[in-house]
Amino acid sequence: MKSKHYPSPRTRWLVRLLRLAILTFMGISLLALVFAAGMLAYQIAIQDRVARGVRVADLDIGGLTRAEAAAALSQGFRHIEDAVYTFRDGGRAWTATAGDLGLSFPTEELVKRAYSIGRGEDSRRSLREQADAWFKGVNLPVTLKYDPSAARAFLKRLASAINVERRDASLRMDGVTVGIDPGETGRRLDIEKTLAALSRAMLSPDSEREIPLIIDASPPRQWNVAEAAAKIATALSTPLHLVGTDRNGALLTPWIISKEQIRSALEVALRADGEGRRYEVSLDLSAFERYLATLSPALSTPPVDGLFDFDPINRSLTALSSSSTGRKLNVEATMARLEAAIFDPLNRRVAMVFEPLTPRYHEGVTAAELGITELVAEATTYYWGSWQNRRTNIAIGAGALNGIIIAPGEEFSFNDHLGDITPEAGYLEGSVILGGATVTGIGGGICQVSTTMFRAAFSGGYAITERNSHGYRVGYYEYAGAGPGLDAAIWQPEIDLRFQNNTPHHLLIESSFLGAKDALQFRIYSTRHWRTVIESPIIRDIVPAPEDKYVEATDLYSGQIRQIDYAADGADVWVYRNIYDTAGNLVKRDQAYTRYQPWQAVFEVAPGDPRLAVEEEDDEEETATVGSN
Repeated sequence: MKSKHYPSPRTRWLVRLLRLAILTFMGISLLALVFAAGMLAYQIAIQDRVARGVRVADLDIGGLTRAEAAAALSQGFRHIEDAVYTFRDGGRAWTATAGDLGLSFPTEELVKRAYSIGRGEDSRRSLREQADAWFKGVNLPVTLKYDPSAARAFLKRLASAINVERRDASLRMDGVTVGIDPGETGRRLDIEKTLAALSRAMLSPDSEREIPLIIDASPPRQWNVAEAAAKIATALSTPLHLVGTDRNGALLTPWIISKEQIRSALEVALRADGEGRRYEVSLDLSAFERYLATLSPALSTPPVDGLFDFDPINRSLTALSSSSTGRKLNVEATMARLEAAIFDPLNRRVAMVFEPLTPRYHEGVTAAELGITELVAEATTYYWGSWQNRRTNIAIGAGALNGIIIAPGEEFSFNDHLGDITPEAGYLEGSVILGGATVTGIGGGICQVSTTMFRAAFSGGYAITERNSHGYRVGYYEYAGAGPGLDAAIWQPEIDLRFQNNTPHHLLIESSFLGAKDALQFRIYSTRHWRTVIESPIIRDIVPAPEDKYVEATDLYSGQIRQIDYAADGADVWVYRNIYDTAGNLVKRDQAYTRYQPWQAVFEVAPGDPRLAVEEEDDEEETATVGSN
């Protein structure tokens, strides 16, 4: 019988240890195998999926595909983009979602980040991330995306509905009525400040979703509208009455200036005034001024100089007729009153302003101050044989020129001082030269007055500025040995006699109608400035008078005859004048030249008188001469 062999205790311990090692190894290997198998299974399970344990803002998306994760995030955080924000402006309101305003949830970015967990290039790190996500969990934070350009564009659209341009207060005219437009407050949405408030609200989930619109208000500037309107209202309140008096002081019917006329003169302008503006209400009264200027001649009265007689012994002046003060409408002062009255609510009557016009030669003037000291020139003509009407006309004309004073440098006008030759002035019919014939007309004989005045001025050395001769030699002007060539014809209003007082002293004209001698005399008093010598007339180129002419007069009976024109030879006549200064030096030599036409005698006879001859009208041009014999 075989005996049993038992290992020693040490051997048994080694065997056990070996078995334990084998079992441990086998266990570890098994575990490793299981772990490897599990990891393989896990990797297969999360292929194209987010690692387990991954959350986004506490929303679990672990194990989901990217599409599923994106859908889950979109669904889970839709409320962020769908949040509605309200914007109010008084009774109006506008709404917009956060998405419309540029706020967006970064779904794609978060899915990408979540999917990248455990999928790095470092496998050990990737396994560690997967394990951490599995056992500890990973919660990804959310950072919302915000594009303010969308919100700004939205606010700009709101601004187009909210913004209002400020309209300042202004005046409003409706015909003759003035009103005030109070204007309108300007409003402007402050986009940037409102955008800042909106941005803070959208990025703070718990904030108020009604966004205050920040609007800048600009109230209308009133300037001085009320003041200007009041001024205009006063101007247009009632018509104005322009009142004045006539030359005799009698009150005239007022000129009424209507509100419409005042309105046409108003000028309203808004002008810069420092940092602001100001309404200026002014007047353009140029039309009124022009109208007043047209009224002025009828309302104004020239001053009337006195007429004087000189006493050569006492060398003093005696008034023949009193002077009178004139008046002139002062347009400028009247316009100033008118302008003031337009803006005066109480005084709507404007009195015209007249300024007195003092005569140059009044009762207080003295001969000495005028330089009237002596007789410096005189002339006398005769009107022998003149019929009564002619004498009357000469007397009236001479009287009109008696006592006139002419200032140094002033020009004397015969027609101006004589006045109108009319029946109303007392003139009668007499013989006048018109159109180549002597005819009857008002004022016949006045040319004797102008001729005598001319001779006095010519002999006094005064500058003759206008002188016109008669067409033929008139016998009246050659009486008492006076030669031809010193007559002066006038015919109102075209033909005048004028001379200038070309001395430094005043001159006084005196006339005397010497009826007893059938003479007319003019005297000029002044201070002698020179001496004048008039030479005898030089007569040349004498043309005999044509044959007598007979014309029919139905008021005559057979055998009667009446002479109506007188024969006169034609000639050229020169009369020279030499002017010497007080030292006897010749200072001027001039002449009066006259060309007289030959003139035929004309007789009126009864019808059938054998002396009548039938004269055919020829083509020769008539000599047009005028004047009053």
